[in-house]
Amino acid sequence: MKRFKVFLDVEKEEQWLNEQLEKGYRCTNISGLGIYTFEKTEKKYVMRLDYQADLSKRRLEEYKGIYEDFGWSYVKGFALNGIRYWQKEDDGQNEIFSDRESTVHYYRRLMKYSLWLGMLFLAYSFMIYNDSRLYHEGLWNMEGSLFWKALVFETPFALIKLLPAIMVVAFSLSFYKSYQKYVVLKGQ
Repeated sequence: MKRFKVFLDVEKEEQWLNEQLEKGYRCTNISGLGIYTFEKTEKKYVMRLDYQADLSKRRLEEYKGIYEDFGWSYVKGFALNGIRYWQKEDDGQNEIFSDRESTVHYYRRLMKYSLWLGMLFLAYSFMIYNDSRLYHEGLWNMEGSLFWKALVFETPFALIKLLPAIMVVAFSLSFYKSYQKYVVLKGQ
């Protein structure tokens, strides 16, 4: 079974993947384009996501080895975005972060991830909106049904132009959510 889904929030993605596991579908592959491949299984599994960017080949092998020693299987990882997908049979010890300090570091990494992507989309937004309007300039001079047809035709293009700004807001919210969890854990 294949599913297409796009996530901006790593925790929501993890939650969705675990919901699929509860339905009896184990994730076998994830493409960079948001296509998830599942297979039916009778066993109970759990899936966890981690964010680890800028790992050299040697550090990546060490990182994998540590998790594999605890029974986790490496499903997929993307060098570009740093998200690592881990899965194992449900044995009651299903957390990849064993203590508060490692969880604090995880949320700090998620904050950096959200900040980096938010800044990237912000810079892209400035490039797009620098000397541009959402709608074609002549649209507002049209009248009657021609105006409405042109407005309906151009609205999807205007929404596409707004997408980078929407992404800035989404990653800002993701940063804030991670920051809140980071502060709570750091203060304990």
